[in-house]
Amino acid sequence: MPRVATVSPNTPLRDRFIAGLGYPLRGAGLASCMVLALLHCLLVAPLFIGITASFALWAATWRYAATCLMHTANGFADPPNVGVDENPAAGNGLMAVHLFATVMCALSALLYPPALWPLIILFAAMLPAIDMSLAFDGDVELALSPVNWWEVIRRFGWAYLIPLLLNLATGALIVAAALADHVLPRLLALPLFGFAYTYLIILNLHLMGAMIHRHHERFGLEPEAEALARAGGQDVDEELLQQVRTVAGTDRRAAIALLVTRMQGRSAPSALHLAYRELLHAEGLREGLLEHGQIWIAALMASNEPRRALGVVQDCLELDPGFLPDDPAYASALAEQAARAGMSRLALKLSRGFLVRWPRASEAPGTGLLAARLLGVELGQRTEATVLLGRLVQAWPDHPLRAEIDALARQLQDGPAHA
Repeated sequence: MPRVATVSPNTPLRDRFIAGLGYPLRGAGLASCMVLALLHCLLVAPLFIGITASFALWAATWRYAATCLMHTANGFADPPNVGVDENPAAGNGLMAVHLFATVMCALSALLYPPALWPLIILFAAMLPAIDMSLAFDGDVELALSPVNWWEVIRRFGWAYLIPLLLNLATGALIVAAALADHVLPRLLALPLFGFAYTYLIILNLHLMGAMIHRHHERFGLEPEAEALARAGGQDVDEELLQQVRTVAGTDRRAAIALLVTRMQGRSAPSALHLAYRELLHAEGLREGLLEHGQIWIAALMASNEPRRALGVVQDCLELDPGFLPDDPAYASALAEQAARAGMSRLALKLSRGFLVRWPRASEAPGTGLLAARLLGVELGQRTEATVLLGRLVQAWPDHPLRAEIDALARQLQDGPAHA
């Protein structure tokens, strides 16, 4: 089971707010903001198509935001995947209520403009109570009761001002978008408005979810993320880490023994890996560190964390200058990652080691070209780079990279003045 990223309900609301600013810009949240922003360009279409697109975008935005609210209320740290609908009734209710509020504001703007801002303030004040009530009760009739609004506000106290202010900001954004239409080209104003609007809606409902999660016991909720974490053994990992720290105070070897079996699995959390390496370093167990390095590098690459994997590679190279990840695909990818990060000597060490160990691997031409470029262009060792390019041509005469190999060879032969 994949590791579940959770948040403690005891996390201060201030910290949740600061972290929440980046929530819509992570994973599926960012993808949703970008796609929905681009789709706002459809609103320039003829009337019927534009109205249909507007309604569809409205529905998609609020349905995903409602899912974010429920996901956060259940203790999950990351945005939910697109297409996940944890509470369809709540999503439909949220969409209907907010559509009603928007229609009322639009009619006010057209028919009686002085009532627009009072309406915006009224909806900004009551909508968070309705949204959160729908999240933890799922009852539209109850959510629309003024008595229930007061009860929700009473339970949250001053924290209720956070979604209220965000709702005001969203209302102001809608008004600003109408004005921006006359200042910016419509094809630029629409996606900018769409991105900002989607960001604020997701942020707003995420923070409402964080408030529900923080007070979940008051509402009789059991956060799903915690249950999944327990089912996946994450609580067991935390208990193991505490046990290891306790035992390490008197017997580091015994603490290492507690971690050995857990380290064989790629799903072990980073905290356990770090604790294990710290103990191995303290005991001077060089071979154990190198063996664990291979395991952790594979785990980090499998979870798409090449930068952290490079850190483990560097640690292992300090113990053994000839160290190389034991998977050719990972070794090649890490050489490229090091080059992109400006770590030329590390990239060269990895690519050279790769060519010695796996000269006929499918990644060899690309890794060899990288090594030659580092040698000739970055480090000025043109002769050695030219020799390496000649070997690549001899070993892979018809490879698709042949043109790039020949181009680099010509560049190196032309000398510094033409490089």
